[in-house]
Amino acid sequence: MSPVHIHVGIDVAKDRLDVAQRPGTEAWWVTNDESGIADLVARLKALGPTLVVLEATGGIELPAVGALAAAGLPVVVVNPRQVREFARATGRLAKTDAIDAQVLAQFAEAVRPALRPLPDAATHQLSSLVTRRRQVIEMLTAEKNRLRTAAPAVCGHIKEHIVWLERSLSDLDRELGQVIHSSDIWRAQDNLLQSAPGVGPVLSTTLLAELPELGSLNRKEIAALVGVAPLNRDSGTLRGRRTVWGGRSQVRAALYMAALVATRRNPVIRAFYDRLVGAGKPKKVALTACMRKLLTILNAMIRHQTPWSLQDHAL
Repeated sequence: MSPVHIHVGIDVAKDRLDVAQRPGTEAWWVTNDESGIADLVARLKALGPTLVVLEATGGIELPAVGALAAAGLPVVVVNPRQVREFARATGRLAKTDAIDAQVLAQFAEAVRPALRPLPDAATHQLSSLVTRRRQVIEMLTAEKNRLRTAAPAVCGHIKEHIVWLERSLSDLDRELGQVIHSSDIWRAQDNLLQSAPGVGPVLSTTLLAELPELGSLNRKEIAALVGVAPLNRDSGTLRGRRTVWGGRSQVRAALYMAALVATRRNPVIRAFYDRLVGAGKPKKVALTACMRKLLTILNAMIRHQTPWSLQDHAL
């Protein structure tokens, strides 16, 4: 008889973890605290699942994911949007914690997302700092926009908050630099990445924190992972416009700004951009293609551990 492959889905909430498994309809829940997670790990180790799937929930899932990974269980954190689209495709429109756990188990069984190494504590720290930096910039932008139309009575309060946010941003940049330079590996990777014209500390730090797969995947895989690979929209004789979507939005946002700079400062990207625009491509399409090309170049640099070279990457 062939072995039974058990797939487990875990829906994460602040106070509890709902668990479902396939095949079968067995479901249970534990508290989302140290004792509950310990019970979960013990039960799953006895069960011996092929795959355990959780959704990314803004960090609430991290204690459970860390404990499962430390116990050697095959755990994967997936994009919530992908799971919701899968649920709609299978007719599961209702939404409760128990149902979500069942959907995750079914998703694990049907899709079988690939296992990827989870970030270690240092990478998680770097990712947290990068996320906080992005949040501070968003708050700064919002406050500066409010200041333009604010009544005189509140202008002083907004200006004080802006000063505080700018100070916080400087502190975060300094802490990010210290974290990167405290690691010989990250320092070397950062130097490699910033050797490419157009790549600055923001993109380099974002790639180190949010894209640990850089250098380990081929050009098509890394483009799809980030969300800069063009996707077909064809049906019958209709040939729709190619679009990019999905992937890691934080990486894509930093890559966009770097590609914008690279179209002026990087001779390879500039020539590529000019060629596409000269061929009649819309500027936005040409810039997206430059994002993909820049990512491909950086991926190759990390894979081969070679700094930027115009000769190596010329068209």
